[in-house]
Amino acid sequence: MSCEPNTMSRAKRWDRHVVLATLLGMGLTWFYWATLGEMVKRWSTDPRYAHGYLVPIFALALLWIRRDRFAALATRSNWGGVLLIGAAVALRMAGAYIYLSWLETVSLLPAIAGLFVLVWGWPSLRWSWPAIAFLIFMVPLPYRLEGAMAHPLQRVATKVSTYALQTMGFPALAAGNVIHLNEVELGVVEACSGLSMLFTFFALASGVVMVIRRPWLDKVLIIASAIPIALIVNMIRITVTGVLHETVGSRLANLVFHDLAGWLMMPMAMGLLWLELELLTRLFLEPAPAVARLSPLDLMGNAPGRTRASRSR
Repeated sequence: MSCEPNTMSRAKRWDRHVVLATLLGMGLTWFYWATLGEMVKRWSTDPRYAHGYLVPIFALALLWIRRDRFAALATRSNWGGVLLIGAAVALRMAGAYIYLSWLETVSLLPAIAGLFVLVWGWPSLRWSWPAIAFLIFMVPLPYRLEGAMAHPLQRVATKVSTYALQTMGFPALAAGNVIHLNEVELGVVEACSGLSMLFTFFALASGVVMVIRRPWLDKVLIIASAIPIALIVNMIRITVTGVLHETVGSRLANLVFHDLAGWLMMPMAMGLLWLELELLTRLFLEPAPAVARLSPLDLMGNAPGRTRASRSR
């Protein structure tokens, strides 16, 4: 009977927290409504950020997976969340002042963190920070950074794909970002640089790292390998397209390059990631639990013929 009032008070406190979080979430949505609309528009029109729709869903699923950690926390409202929300507002205003939309959008993350602290206190960040940090993958990169990344990726994809075609005996020659194959010119334009695959697969690898139970070294290697895996898959796509142009004709090659390859790239990358996980499992074996060593006296004391009285002596 003594535990019943405590349980009721916890339930009431939880209800108040839920109501407060709902109200603050509605206010945050209203404040960022224009920014959210621009971000969703970018997801719909730019294939490099088509994965943006899945990022909030995965973040919510991550919170649900980690719900046992939240239940163990001593939650209590903390006005420190106002500082984080104020920092987010300042960051948003700075982005608007210098016409940098990326700052306006990324300010949503500290605002969400401030909401958690304001409702449930600082300990709630130990539970929610992976989901909040993962939301960075739904934010489009600044245009200048995209351009700075796309051009080197185009050059690398062109040179490596040309070398692969030459190794297989095809008369390939790279001129700028164009691969010449007899009468065919295979242009590695910005959309074929692999930047889209890099964004999507890096987000996917980060999500895998947050879910799996692995040593920290394995997780670091998985994150680091996301970049070369994405680039390798894109180079395979370009090389196979060049081979098809030379063997079966341009019609089927264009179909594979523009349609079929787009669907097969991610499963291929996931297959390479699975192979990496299997390799790490065999390379880095977890040590077996230590077995306690028993002394001869302990063994004699546990002998079946020993009575309780003799052991007491």
